[in-house]
Amino acid sequence: MHARTCLMAGAVMAALSVILGAFGAHVVEDTLSKSRFETYQTAVVYQTWHALGLMILGLVGDRISSLLLYWAGYCLLVGTIIFSGSLYLLVATDTSWFGAITPIGGVLMIIGWVLFAGSLRHFRALTD
Repeated sequence: MHARTCLMAGAVMAALSVILGAFGAHVVEDTLSKSRFETYQTAVVYQTWHALGLMILGLVGDRISSLLLYWAGYCLLVGTIIFSGSLYLLVATDTSWFGAITPIGGVLMIIGWVLFAGSLRHFRALTD
C-alpha cells in the first residue's frame, strides 16, 4: 500500500474508532452484557492502535520504498477490518460464529507488523 493510502486509511480508521468508541460508551454499553461490551471494546481498541500503526507506516513509507512495507499496509488494513469487523458483527448480531473469523484478522495483523519490521532495514532516520 502506498504511503499516502496508508495515511488516509489510518486517519479514516482512527475517526471511525472514535465514533464507534463514543457510540459504545453512550448507546451500546447499557444494552449489552458485560462480556459482549468487553468484546466491543476490544474491537475499538485494536482498531485504534492499528489505525495509528497504518499512519506510522505511511510516514515511514514516505522515506523508503519497500515491497515489504507495501504489503505490511495491506495486511494491517485488511487484518483490522476482519479482526475488529468480525467482533463488531459478533456483538451486533449475537452470532458467535463470527468469532471464528477473528483469528484470521489477528494473523494478518501479526504478518503486517513482521513485514513492517523487515522493511525497516531500508529506513534512514530523519536526521540522516
